[in-house]
Amino acid sequence: MRLRNVWIGTVAVALAASVVACGGGGPSNKSAEPSAPAGTPAGQKVDTATAGKVSGTVTVDGAVPKNDAIKMNADPVCIRENKEPQFQATYVVGSDGKSLGNVFVYVKDGLGNYVYDTPTEKATIDQKQCRYHPHVFGVRTNQPIEIINSDPTLHNIHAMPKGNSEFNTGQPIQGMKMTHTFDKPEIMVPFKCDVHGWMNAYVGVLDHPYFAVTKDDGKFELKDLPAGTYTIVAWHEKLGTQDQKVTLGEKETKDINFTFKPVATTTNNN
Repeated sequence: MRLRNVWIGTVAVALAASVVACGGGGPSNKSAEPSAPAGTPAGQKVDTATAGKVSGTVTVDGAVPKNDAIKMNADPVCIRENKEPQFQATYVVGSDGKSLGNVFVYVKDGLGNYVYDTPTEKATIDQKQCRYHPHVFGVRTNQPIEIINSDPTLHNIHAMPKGNSEFNTGQPIQGMKMTHTFDKPEIMVPFKCDVHGWMNAYVGVLDHPYFAVTKDDGKFELKDLPAGTYTIVAWHEKLGTQDQKVTLGEKETKDINFTFKPVATTTNNN
């Protein structure tokens, strides 16, 4: 009987060792496989066939201040290049007296894990007639920005970001060009010219394509947005920011509008 019990015990130990070795119910020394995040699978691209659109208009409720006149006496070339009096482009209002231009509208959050190809085409900012053109624009992270001096005078372009690398480059010869990229999203990066103090511009840098700048009709469109719930932000250099939530279904178009007051009641913290 004693030999029989020893034999049974030996067989039981061997079977247990075999089960553990095959992973059946025992601890494993393999690390757990990472689980995919909830929502959009990582690395997924937007299906434009089912995407929708958010559009709208930005307006101002009330009379805006007059744009400051620009005095170019410090550089005779700038005077010669401009036949008409020049004013800052801070407030661009349409003929209806309420549509607001130079407003940067973008998706702040809600995009999840979608990925987007980096554009290879260059964005452009031109120093022409001693002004920056455009005054407000948007680019993608790592998208090349071509900076041009179209004037027969010295310019320098001085970018003053908070999250990206600052640069300050002189262009003393007409026709000079340089290329720069920003590698981090940032709203907004101001540009200035240290030679001509009246020259300024702003660029919004995003890691997705959902942004627009209003013209003097105040209109914007954010195309090819997948279904989801988003925070849409409108930014103006003096009037601050406003945001709205919008839920978009597949192939759906939603209209949202922003109205600014002449005196900003919001802060630019986006």
